[in-house]
This record gives sequence, C-alpha cells and structure tokens, in this order.
Amino acid sequence: MSLTVLIAAADRLAALQQQTNVTDANAFAETDALKALETITRLRPSVIAIEHPFATSARGTALINRIKADPTLSACEVRVLGPDGALASASAAGAGSAGVGVVTPPGIIDTRGTRRAPRVVVTRYVEVLIDGNPATLVNISVVGAQVTSPLSLRPNQRVRMAIAAASRPVRFNGVVAWASFEMPKEGPRYRAGINFYDAAPETISRFIEAITT
Repeated sequence: MSLTVLIAAADRLAALQQQTNVTDANAFAETDALKALETITRLRPSVIAIEHPFATSARGTALINRIKADPTLSACEVRVLGPDGALASASAAGAGSAGVGVVTPPGIIDTRGTRRAPRVVVTRYVEVLIDGNPATLVNISVVGAQVTSPLSLRPNQRVRMAIAAASRPVRFNGVVAWASFEMPKEGPRYRAGINFYDAAPETISRFIEAITT
C-alpha cells in the first residue's frame, strides 16, 4: 500500500519508512503536526498513517479531529500504525483516555459525575484573563466555566481568572478540571473546564445576567 502522509516520533520515522507499506509516504515528525496538516489539506491524501502513541495523545487526537471535521478531507482515511508497521482504522485503534474519535469535552461536574450548577452558553465574544493571558469564554455557571485559550492549560493547574467585561472587574482563583488540545482552522488552541475556588456566586450571577440580556 502506498501512503501519502506518515506522522510519527522523529526517532521512529526512519525505521517506519523501511516498512513496505509506508516507503513512499511524505513523512513528518509528530512535532511538525502543523506542517503535516498543511500538506494534508493541500494534497488531500487517500491515507494518513499516524503512529499509535501520537494518535492517542492529546495533540494526535486534536489532529485527527481536525481532519475528520474538514469536509474537504472526507475522502482521507486516517489509519493508526502499530510498532510492527501494521495499519488499523482510527476507530478500531483507539486506546486510553484520549481516544482517537471526535472528542466532546465534559461540562463542569462534581466528583459524582453530575453537573453542580446550570451552565449558560455564551453566544457572543467575551474575553477573560487566565493568569493575565486572554482567553475566550465558552460557557459559565456560578461554580465554573469553559474557555478556549491559545496558551497551554493542564488538568489540575491552579489559575487566576479575571472577567474584565463585568461592570466591575471580577477576579478569583480556580483550577483546571480538564483540558484538551484542538487544531481548528483558526490555529491551535486549548479548551478547558475551570472550577472556581473563591468566586462570589452572586457576583457571577450578575455577570451571567448581564451577558444574557
């Protein structure tokens, strides 16, 4: 089988390219995933082979999600390459918490897996600050929020959050409950759910009312 694109760890590329089914591939190290995506978008290859460890990582998942979400790449088949050079479909090769399907992040939940407070989806652009860096508010409740950020956010990371769009700037502390890496057309970003530590519920409620009226 002649493959157009191969993505794998840099130190594994040479060995994998010796496999007969990836000899003719355009090869990219996993650290060059953006360059690989540019080539995939331009060439629209029939098959994209991604080494299993990268395919099941956050960045690999984001790349696969980005490919699957692009209608112009609907004919591209994403295959996962095992250590022996064997190929499996992306859906059949998923493993670990990241998986390789389209990822739908959870909402703000408690330790029992139930939502702790109703969330409000933000339908217009609202900027917030995470540790002083701009991020976009996706949804919010009195106990937490979902944001997208161009800068890295990691689970269990403690953050300082500020909402400048409120009538008075609102500042409080929080912790990243979950995070995922995405690769939309606009560029790489992180999506994260943040649980609030010390935000005053009445202040957040007033802010929610202000952005929804």
